[in-house]
Amino acid sequence: MAVFRSPAKQAASVMRELQGSHLKSVGTVRNYEQCLTRVTEWTQTHKLSDGLRGLTVEQAKTYLAERAQAVGQKTLDMERQAIQAMLTHVTGRLAAGERLPVTKSDTPQVLTPRAYSPQQVALICARMTPHNALATEIAYTAGLRAHELLTLQRRDEQAPDLRPARDEKFAGRPGERYVVIGKGGLTREIQLPSPLAARLEQCRLDAARQVTDRGIHYQQHYAIGGGQPWSNAFSRASTTVLGWSKGGHGLRHSYAQDRVMELQTLRLSQEAAKEVVSQELGHFRPEITDTYLR
Repeated sequence: MAVFRSPAKQAASVMRELQGSHLKSVGTVRNYEQCLTRVTEWTQTHKLSDGLRGLTVEQAKTYLAERAQAVGQKTLDMERQAIQAMLTHVTGRLAAGERLPVTKSDTPQVLTPRAYSPQQVALICARMTPHNALATEIAYTAGLRAHELLTLQRRDEQAPDLRPARDEKFAGRPGERYVVIGKGGLTREIQLPSPLAARLEQCRLDAARQVTDRGIHYQQHYAIGGGQPWSNAFSRASTTVLGWSKGGHGLRHSYAQDRVMELQTLRLSQEAAKEVVSQELGHFRPEITDTYLR
């Protein structure tokens, strides 16, 4: 039977079956839905009458092989994972534990340095409104993602999730403990210097407010910038004062690079330092830290 529903509706229908039961992260659901919308568009271009749910394993491999000529590895991997989730948990064309083969992108990944120096961050902050400038200082000091700025809360009010941690975590950086909610809903501990924490507390809201960023709802406890609006403001300020922008995510690169060097001065090996940084940044995989050190 021919499928006439739009690509977006077909993808949303599949994601409703995956969300909650198999996927907990709202961000992942959003990303997978975008991926499956593109897959559905491909099925229509190739006149596959059964649409997204009719996609076979062999058709999925063909789709990924074609996409490998147009997109980078990160995008290709995300689309493979989205298709795999559908084939496993919705249409049953992949058995439990079975995986789609990894397809290598034909598009080379261009690696450029993304870190900002302290002097560059100071120049950027000087061009921002006070609430965004403070958010930038916090993101730089703690290596936060844009949306994590919206989730800041005192450590004595919210406990972090249990995760392995080396004794050297936050070594050499005295201050006050806070928590943020990162990717996948992980609540992790961060540390801010006491003077910066005192400035943050001056922005504390009398009552938490709900904010929505890129379709996800957060409870915000401090009147500072965060999410997409802060990210946009950061990029504008960076372009104005430096002539270029690496995006707010570049501040995580700055944190990782500075922190690895700092920990090595405390006589940790580079591998041990990367492990500590992986715990402080919340990805808990030292090999991921390598991507921040380029």
